[in-house]
Amino acid sequence: MSGGGAAQGGEDQERVVIPDKLYYRIGEVEAITEVPAYVLRYWESEFRLLRPKKNPAGQRLYRRRDLDLVLRIKTLLYEERLTLEGAKKRLVAESRGPAQLDLGVRGSALEAALRRMRDQLRTLRDRLTPPKN
Repeated sequence: MSGGGAAQGGEDQERVVIPDKLYYRIGEVEAITEVPAYVLRYWESEFRLLRPKKNPAGQRLYRRRDLDLVLRIKTLLYEERLTLEGAKKRLVAESRGPAQLDLGVRGSALEAALRRMRDQLRTLRDRLTPPKN
């Protein structure tokens, strides 16, 4: 989910026009997403991925990716009718999706490196171990 332009994802996100700013206050997020502030605060406690910054006065400062996430949560809960737990699982799966593909490549390279290291350690151990009589 990147900055600028229309939000990505469900139908609701495609209709929403988000001003191009660095930070949005909770009232602005409420107006843009049509989700009440008390619901936004509750979602913060339920969804670990939703963690807006707070300024020194304690006011929440949402970034563009936070807005995109709020819109995604709204779609999952209100349009797809998922439970909170179902929405959490879907978001975690979506957030890990591309990373898992990277890990597949990295995982095999890492596995090969670990095998080589294990073989080198065994060779070193054999050299350092005195022969058995």
